[in-house]
Amino acid sequence: MIGRGPRTGSVICLVTPGAAGAPLSATLAQRVAALDALIRDAVGAGIDAVQIREPDLTARLLAEVVDAAVGASRGSPTRILVNDRVDVALAAGADGVHLGARSVGAARVREIAPAGFLIGRSIHTVDEARAAAAGPVDYLVAGTVFASASKLGETRLLGARGLAEIVGAVSVPVLAIGGVDLDKMPSVARAGASGFAAIGLFSAAHARSRLREIVARARDAFDTAGTIS
Repeated sequence: MIGRGPRTGSVICLVTPGAAGAPLSATLAQRVAALDALIRDAVGAGIDAVQIREPDLTARLLAEVVDAAVGASRGSPTRILVNDRVDVALAAGADGVHLGARSVGAARVREIAPAGFLIGRSIHTVDEARAAAAGPVDYLVAGTVFASASKLGETRLLGARGLAEIVGAVSVPVLAIGGVDLDKMPSVARAGASGFAAIGLFSAAHARSRLREIVARARDAFDTAGTIS
């Protein structure tokens, strides 16, 4: 799946949508219930990893969501990753943590994490990728690759070639994020990415009933892609 060993196939990661994915009228209880349902659907569809990114939830509510996700994924191949909150991830028995640019260093997390605990980090440039990959990370998420609804106005887009440069600069798996849809999937695969992470592709209302189809088409795009020359 994700790690420093040989690549064994594409990695598909759902990133939870945060407050932006909920109706304005939704209560916190309704949001948590919707998150639980989304994560259960992701596990059922065979998505490889779920990155729980909910920065506006309290530690207690976040812990409830992660606890439920760990329970829902038990016995499945799906890994549960928590954005930033190392304490919540460890307490809930999650599979790993995803770190941002301002997060605690990966080396400090590795000191307190159990064996097999996954550590990822978001990066945006080749230099950031090289610096992060020199530490004890298992994977990187590179973005923003293409324009996306969650990054409106973003002007520093990597594009497929920028993504390929990052992939070529490091030895750890790189997942693409930002505007990755089924039409752009082949170019992401040809860039050498080990997979992708997405929010809207999976969590949009029209996609929820098609998760299995989306996952199958994404895997097919990676299996049949060549490489950028």
